[in-house]
Amino acid sequence: MDGSENRDCGLFTVLFEQYREPFTRFANSFVRDRAVSENLFVDALVDYWQRRGSLPEDTNVPAYLLTSVRNKALNHLRHQRIRERSSDELMRRARSELDFRISSLEDFTTQSLFSSEIHEIVRQTLAEMPAQTRRIFEMSRFENRRNTEIASELNLSIKTVEFHIGKVLKVLRVRLKDYLLFFFVFILR
Repeated sequence: MDGSENRDCGLFTVLFEQYREPFTRFANSFVRDRAVSENLFVDALVDYWQRRGSLPEDTNVPAYLLTSVRNKALNHLRHQRIRERSSDELMRRARSELDFRISSLEDFTTQSLFSSEIHEIVRQTLAEMPAQTRRIFEMSRFENRRNTEIASELNLSIKTVEFHIGKVLKVLRVRLKDYLLFFFVFILR
């Protein structure tokens, strides 16, 4: 090390020792994090040190450092605000999704799930039946019409109406056997 390097190291140490505490306290009064505030001061000092050769000779070093610490603290706080806004938005979205899942689960009933499955099985079964059988069953079960009414309207015997209804019920009993326990549970409650 030559004399100028020793002088430079000495000057750096003097600046560090002299301004570290007051400028760190200044930054900390805004940032409220001692470690971050110390880093801001060190960054400001290193920036000054790297630029000192290009700065005017009459540069007020403490004012330059203080302005640099201020700007770095301001940038830090702006970035913190952006992070917090992003975090708030993520939390809002997560909370909204959680509320939706809770609401969905509260609204969910086994009955509604099975009901839609059962409706689909009945729909599919009826679609596979001959038109007359399907029509008789729909009149009986969906329109709540008596067998005598159906027989009279379609010009059939009551036995024929009962046969067609029985035909559909026989297929449905087989296809809905897994759901019978479900119905008994809800009926016996």
